[in-house]
Amino acid sequence: MAELIIGIVVALLAVVLVLRTVRIVPQARASNVERLGRYLRTLEPGLNVVIPFVDRPRQLIDLREQVVSFEPNSVITEDNLVVHIDTVLYFQVTDPRAAAYEIANYIQAIEQLTVTTLRNVIGALDLEKTLTSREHINSILRGVLDEASGKWGIRVNRVELKAIEPPASIKESMEKQMRAEREKRAAILAAEGQRQSKILTAEGERQAAILRAEGQAKAIDTVFDAIHRNDPDPKLLAYQYLQMLPELAKGPGNTFWVIPSEVTTALQNVTKAFTGETAPKIPSENGHNPEISRS
Repeated sequence: MAELIIGIVVALLAVVLVLRTVRIVPQARASNVERLGRYLRTLEPGLNVVIPFVDRPRQLIDLREQVVSFEPNSVITEDNLVVHIDTVLYFQVTDPRAAAYEIANYIQAIEQLTVTTLRNVIGALDLEKTLTSREHINSILRGVLDEASGKWGIRVNRVELKAIEPPASIKESMEKQMRAEREKRAAILAAEGQRQSKILTAEGERQAAILRAEGQAKAIDTVFDAIHRNDPDPKLLAYQYLQMLPELAKGPGNTFWVIPSEVTTALQNVTKAFTGETAPKIPSENGHNPEISRS
């Protein structure tokens, strides 16, 4: 019975010894080992062997890129306005030994350094530049944090300003200004549209008038050429004159109209054509064209 108990105790001691000797570190993790309270080495991912009860592995350190979002911080701009800024930090541990022994809490240290740097940078900018210079602010923050955190075994990959909240009164003023700008742009676009519409309408009327004039000119040229090609006789011309007489009398403002001497000659030709006799000449006073009044 005693031998059994001794065997069990030995087995338990062997299991504990093995567990103390063999250390398995997961991928993208690291662990610092202290021997008798002094830093010895850093365990790499995989199977590692240490001396039990002499070497003491410390807590695992995550080597992956980490994201930390800090609480909003109140910062005063150059024009004495208080803005609240949320920041997001992307960093990665590159030296587990420095991250464990050079700084007590690197997350808190980075946060405080971010707040201090923000106050220095934003204090030199007015509100408008603060709202429109995010890339510039991010670049300055990243440079300062990366330089300061390098000795802590930290690499700052990126710093982003998640939100910049100006005071409520300033936000209301900015919204009014934006509305005024939108209304101004809408009015300008409407006026420009009306202007373009009028220009296009006038251009269309001009083109239409030109086309009508060209059409009339072509029609006159065609008629003139046809008349000269066909060599019309006096009878046809006299008939055309008679057809035009009613058109001359249609004007609403005409109280009298003048018959050219050619018309009297045409009338004589018409008379000759239909009666075969010589028509009496229509007298003209003093050799001028007679005026026929119309009531």
